[in-house]
Amino acid sequence: MVVVTDEMIAAYQRDGVVLVKGLWADWVEELRAGVERNMAEPGPYAAENLKPGDAGRFFDDYCNWQRIPEFERVIKQSEVAEVAAKLMGSDRVQMFHDHVLVKEPGTTKPTPWHQDGPYYFVEGRQNVSFWSPLDPVKEASLRCVAGSHLWPREVLPTRWLAETSFYPNPELYMPVPDPDAEGMPVREWQMEPGDAVAFNYRTLHGARGNNAATRRRAFSLRVLGDDARYVERPGRTSPPYPGHEMVVGQVLREDWFPFLK
Repeated sequence: MVVVTDEMIAAYQRDGVVLVKGLWADWVEELRAGVERNMAEPGPYAAENLKPGDAGRFFDDYCNWQRIPEFERVIKQSEVAEVAAKLMGSDRVQMFHDHVLVKEPGTTKPTPWHQDGPYYFVEGRQNVSFWSPLDPVKEASLRCVAGSHLWPREVLPTRWLAETSFYPNPELYMPVPDPDAEGMPVREWQMEPGDAVAFNYRTLHGARGNNAATRRRAFSLRVLGDDARYVERPGRTSPPYPGHEMVVGQVLREDWFPFLK
């Protein structure tokens, strides 16, 4: 049983990030099998995130849980919905999307600092993203800036390879900061397979490159709480979900985004 203490809930609300030990400890092999299936059969949103000449390989893909049975079993049969409900303070938990990120050994490219929220067509304070390594991580763990989910302005969303603004109105956002140079409070942990970092969609986060001799496979799950509503963005969102036909202020359509609790 995964334990969620009052201290963990308070930390999540205050810092926008908390470590959940052993969230998927019993599901590691299932998730590894799902990642292998995902890499062998990439979906339409799969991407390679390195420029020519960069060392290693940085693969990511999302929105595959309905075609990868291993992911679907973990999402529906593990304790993750109960854990999410407690951290968010929400009665209901709605599926948003899954995400796989794999950095092969010697991949020096870091994951750029960013907030997930500006890329999404959903807003609400009650949300949580779980990032879980499927290999032991020391230096290549997720790094989150505590309290950044409460900043008054969102951070500029960018395209990771092109390093350009994701939307046509960059002036509406704050520039991407350099948390290390600016002395911001960064939370990061050495983690075992199946541990998870839980963080808010507006929490600024990133990761170092993988200089270890082993792969760094990670599975992420993004879920929504009671106050989540559809919003329009000034361009194509990520994930885009074309043809969704939702309107501003609507709870996300349940046939595409089912409730897990």
